[in-house]
Amino acid sequence: MSLVRLLGTEARQLARRAYSSTPATTKLFIDGKFVESKTNEWIDVHDPATNQVVTRVPKATKSEMQAALDSNKKAFAAWSNQSVLTRQQVMFKLQALIKANMGELAKNITKEQGKTLADAEGDVLRGLQVVEHCCSIPSLQMGETVANVARDMDTYSLVLPLGVTAGIAPFNFPAMIPLWMFPVAITTGNTMLLKPSERVPGVTMMLMELLNEAGCPPGVVNVIHGQHDAVNFICDAPEIKAVSFVGSDQAGKYIYERAGKNGKRVQSNMGAKNHGVILSDANKENTLNQLAGAAFGAAGQRCMALSTAVFVGDAQKWIPDLVERAQKLKVNAGHVPGTDVGPVISAASRQRINDLIESGVKEGAKLVLDGRKISVPGYEDGYFVGPTILSDVTPSMKCYTEEIFGPVLVILNADTLDDAISIVNANPYGNGTAVFTTNGAAARKFVNEIDAGQVGVNVPIPVPLPMFSFTGTRGSFRGDHHFYGKQGIKFYTQTKTVTQLWRETDVTHTQAAVAMPTMK
Repeated sequence: MSLVRLLGTEARQLARRAYSSTPATTKLFIDGKFVESKTNEWIDVHDPATNQVVTRVPKATKSEMQAALDSNKKAFAAWSNQSVLTRQQVMFKLQALIKANMGELAKNITKEQGKTLADAEGDVLRGLQVVEHCCSIPSLQMGETVANVARDMDTYSLVLPLGVTAGIAPFNFPAMIPLWMFPVAITTGNTMLLKPSERVPGVTMMLMELLNEAGCPPGVVNVIHGQHDAVNFICDAPEIKAVSFVGSDQAGKYIYERAGKNGKRVQSNMGAKNHGVILSDANKENTLNQLAGAAFGAAGQRCMALSTAVFVGDAQKWIPDLVERAQKLKVNAGHVPGTDVGPVISAASRQRINDLIESGVKEGAKLVLDGRKISVPGYEDGYFVGPTILSDVTPSMKCYTEEIFGPVLVILNADTLDDAISIVNANPYGNGTAVFTTNGAAARKFVNEIDAGQVGVNVPIPVPLPMFSFTGTRGSFRGDHHFYGKQGIKFYTQTKTVTQLWRETDVTHTQAAVAMPTMK
């Protein structure tokens, strides 16, 4: 099929190829084909806004997972020997297809994950930017050369793929995180076994259809579904050389340890407790608007959500104004125009969020905005939590020590910037943080003294673009090389260094011989 804009009927056909019709089940993707699983174990995927079953996801059988891995291994031999320009062309085509289908991809995300359509398009866009960066692979994968390290001797390095790699993605960014993984892996010459979250499989399957359209050979990327058995299979399979993971602390630590013990490289992005420090000299209106968006956007289900605010000195007087802004946010199903906050992913997640809010109240925090009892007309069965704010929180409270992962902002108070920095640095997580100020000296002090991997100055969610890397630290990350950017290239490659000696005295001809040959 030619490179086309898949809209309307064609887009629906794309979705149908990834799903079976009756009953609605999600397929596996093995060797370039969508395959119906033969499993007897299925996981229901619910629309978070309605609680209606959208599709059923298979727990892939051991033989199905092995077939996918065998396909990856077979494809690696040919794919790794393709020219770098061939791999680059696949990324060019994939980039165009994703851009053309952004609306359809976003609709699927909203249906399965619940976030607003605008946020779902942002989900796709931030993944698309990694694909665009991979289009620079001829320069990104260059080695190094030094001539004449000794007489007649040169040394050069080659940047080579590892082999079969694997990716395990979370539910909160169904498009962006898989696009952090497989484009970087395959553009550098690897193949990948991808396991999307069993809660949001649809957009990954649509991306596989687009990858086929882009001309990626069968077996370069395969997709399996499942839970613990699929994760263990990836961690244990000796053919897999590297594992990328984004998700919870518990799963991330487990995967890092189990895969690491089996000799694999691992990059594991885990939990976070991102702080925003607000100084009284900040631009008040802009700061409060940014706080509300960063805390409650995507229903707080972002690893870089600004879930904790530290108001310094007189800035504490702004809290009522922040509450007023949060109250004006519209909570509704993600596809409804004008929605600011959609549902959370599941009933269990909603219950956990509500329990953590209640724990804060019991431990002495002030519940200045309570979103637990919100009801959305027409979507009474949805998993909704309205914007919630707890003030006068202390670092010992459970609502502070645990990642809530919902539309809940906890507020701490500090007398000075030094006190605020101490609060942030005492927290075990180091994904990201931000400071809001109009004082350059204060901002510089904060940047220099804060112990977090990604810092925003008047930027609430400082996620770097792909020419940089996503650099969470401390308790938020385990591994050596981060996602995408230069570090992402390093994670998926290995270096071969060659030192060669060709003595000048061994040259047999220095100029062409034109005389008649004679016997001597």
